[in-house]
Amino acid sequence: MTGDSGTEIEPRPVAGHIGAEITGVDLAGDLDDAAVAAIRSAVLRWKVVFFRDQELDHAAHIALARRFGEPVILGKRGSASPQDHPEVETTADRLELGGRYGMDHDEWLRRRRHSLLRGWHCDHGARVDPPAATILRAETVPPYGGDTQWSNLAAAYAGLSEPLRAFADGLRAEHRLGVGYQARPGDDAYLRHLLDHQVAAEHPLVRVHPETGERVLFVNGYYLERITGLSRAESAHVLQLLLEQATRPEYTVRFRWEPGSVAFWDNRATIHLAPGDLVTPGHPRIMHRVMLAGDVPVGPDGKPSAPITGTEPGRW
Repeated sequence: MTGDSGTEIEPRPVAGHIGAEITGVDLAGDLDDAAVAAIRSAVLRWKVVFFRDQELDHAAHIALARRFGEPVILGKRGSASPQDHPEVETTADRLELGGRYGMDHDEWLRRRRHSLLRGWHCDHGARVDPPAATILRAETVPPYGGDTQWSNLAAAYAGLSEPLRAFADGLRAEHRLGVGYQARPGDDAYLRHLLDHQVAAEHPLVRVHPETGERVLFVNGYYLERITGLSRAESAHVLQLLLEQATRPEYTVRFRWEPGSVAFWDNRATIHLAPGDLVTPGHPRIMHRVMLAGDVPVGPDGKPSAPITGTEPGRW
């Protein structure tokens, strides 16, 4: 497959089960249909693909996303969007929480992520229709720290023993925004934020990928409240087992960001871990993401996810 200038697109794998880098492609240029198909195929095969030295502004970022799907319009979350670009969500780590909720980034991470597994998540996994994919670009990065990791949930499912796969195939789980956040006195502003944006849905614990047909271990540490039908104790043990499986090192890849780097991942088949080592004073990490609208997950039994609260397909 070739890019807009006739360059052959050859994804170069960077880990055994997940991640590939694509070079020689100008994402801000006029990608032809063959190039779009090649990139889409690479995302489906390798779950996350990386590009370096890209010169995308907000408009070009949105235009790129439209070649692969329908960009999400963030609606009430649009306060994090640049003016006139509601499809783009901007994060300035270490700065975004300052003053808003009365805590700095490090403190917020300690509250949200009281274990390593708790930090692994897919984007907006508590929605009944989580985004299909995310395209994230780096504008400013610190001189060190700030790497992101991804894990391949299809490989994690395939790596389970047959009896455990059969057991997981029949389970469903409640996903809810804010699960595991450790509230303390004085957190009123952030707790009100969570309540005002409450979202929850019941998803199959194993989803069938709508494009590849793969079975995906649909677990994460940030949204998953409990497995339906199990006791709290049983659910906690099973989820711990499955999350440990999902994040085994052999199923993961780690990416070092540079200004102009772009990561494009399949949000239906991966979870990722945001960095917890942003400790470089005076060096913010400014990133911009556009998400592609997704569908309602379906389990091996053909039963789709169901909304619980604050979520309905297509509405943000």
